Amino acid sequence: MTAILTVLRPLALLNTFLLRIGRNAAWMAMGLMVLIIILQVVLRYIFNNALAWPDEAARFLMLWMTGLIAPTAYRWGGFVAIDMLKDMLPLRLGALLGLFLLFVSLIVLAYGFRLGLNHVSSGWLFNSSSLKLPLEFLGLGLVRIKLAWMYMSLPAGLLLMILVNIELCLKAIAHLIDPAADLPEDHDRLIVAVE
Repeated sequence: MTAILTVLRPLALLNTFLLRIGRNAAWMAMGLMVLIIILQVVLRYIFNNALAWPDEAARFLMLWMTGLIAPTAYRWGGFVAIDMLKDMLPLRLGALLGLFLLFVSLIVLAYGFRLGLNHVSSGWLFNSSSLKLPLEFLGLGLVRIKLAWMYMSLPAGLLLMILVNIELCLKAIAHLIDPAADLPEDHDRLIVAVE
C-alpha cells in the first residue's frame, strides 16, 4: 500500500497541475473561438465580406479545447458511464469490475495515442488552407501553419487522459486493498448536484 501511495500522491499533484493549466487554456480557446465565430458572422451577414480564416481557426481552437478539457472530465467522472451492473454487484466485485474497465480503457487510450502520433506525423506534410502566420518582420513573409499543430491536440489530450487513467487505476487498487485509505483528492473538482 505504501508503494502505491508513494506513486499516487505525486501523480495526483502532477495531474492537478497539468489539468488546471489545460482547463484554463480550454476556457480561453472556447472564448476565442466564440469571438472568432461572432466576427465571421458580423462580417459575412452585416458587411457582406467574409474572411477566409475564421472557420479553420475555430476548428483549430475547438480541437485543442476538447483535447485539453477531456482529461478533466475523465478525472471528475464527467463522461457517460453505465454503472448499473457495477452497482448491482457486491462491493468488492463491483470494484474489481471497475478496475478491469480502467485497464481496458488504458489499452484503448494507449492505442489511440499511438494512432494520434501517426496522424501528427502526416500533418507535417500539409499546410492549412487559410491559417497563416504574418512573419514579414522576420523576413519570412506569410508562413502557412502546418496541420500537425492542429492534430497534436489528439495525442496531447490522450496523453493527459493516460496519466489520469493511471491515477484512477492506482486509486482503485488502493481502495481494494484498504477501503478506508486516505487517498489524494482533486480540490479543483467542481461539484454539480442534480436534484
